Amino acid sequence: MSLSAGARSAYIGVACALLGSVAFSGKTVIVKLAYQHGVDVLTLLALRMLFSLPFFLFMAWWAGAIHLVRRDWLGVAALGFIGYYVGSYLDFAGLQYISAGLGRLILYLYPTIVVLMSALFLKQPIRKRHVISLALSYGGIALVFNEEIRMGDSTQLSWNLMLLGAGLVFASAIAYAIYLIAGSRYVQTMGSMRFTAYAATSASFFVIAHFMALRGPSQLAVSNDVYLLVLIMAIFTTVMPLWLMAEGLKRIGANQVALVGCIGPLSTMVFGQIFLGEVITLIQLLGAGLVLAGVLIISLKPQAAAVTKNI
Repeated sequence: MSLSAGARSAYIGVACALLGSVAFSGKTVIVKLAYQHGVDVLTLLALRMLFSLPFFLFMAWWAGAIHLVRRDWLGVAALGFIGYYVGSYLDFAGLQYISAGLGRLILYLYPTIVVLMSALFLKQPIRKRHVISLALSYGGIALVFNEEIRMGDSTQLSWNLMLLGAGLVFASAIAYAIYLIAGSRYVQTMGSMRFTAYAATSASFFVIAHFMALRGPSQLAVSNDVYLLVLIMAIFTTVMPLWLMAEGLKRIGANQVALVGCIGPLSTMVFGQIFLGEVITLIQLLGAGLVLAGVLIISLKPQAAAVTKNI
């Protein structure tokens, strides 16, 4: 029995969202693999943006030109700076001190941060389901963090470094939440693909300029293993999943993408075990389950209210 066009489109949308979520989840592991070759945060970020920039420019061309006034260009550039430059730098820096699985879970808290910031700055009410979501999400993170402390070195220095790493990644999640909240207006007028391409392109220039001012082009000379990892990061965990998630959003909507996207933090934990030798315990799985449940409670909402999820 043949499937209808609508059913085929839905299956394709689910497949795109699933592949995109899994692909995004691999970035954290690749970053930690690159650190094993002695590369530092700024060099790794600069290489990522250099390798990704041609793809971002192609995405911008594919999405088509649009007329923007000077204020809009500045706004998109500022959001690119916050979301893709500051946010990525903080994420990369934090991953020096914590596991890939914990880093991905903390970053996955951004919808809860959106709720808190919307209540604080936009005066949107915090409802009962928001409180439940926050309790589950941050309780889950506390479980996973405590388990990593238990399994790691018991020294005060080790505890402080883990706390620093978690704080840096959480700050990255805050930057991404700001990007989502402030960028929702641009998504409505520009479309998600065009907005993402423009913001990421502007961030690439910020990162490259920063690196050239501090280091110079000669410092981009790293091992071939790092180049290969960065190429994989640029194509398979940055650009390709952006396309896949955009296609998934178009075909099945934000609610279904949010459901499928729960595979992301779990696949990061699996990748971390396979490629980094990170241990997965029952406590960590329980904590991850609490985080995912909490995020889902506020992610699954009417489409009209889910503007920021379409980015």
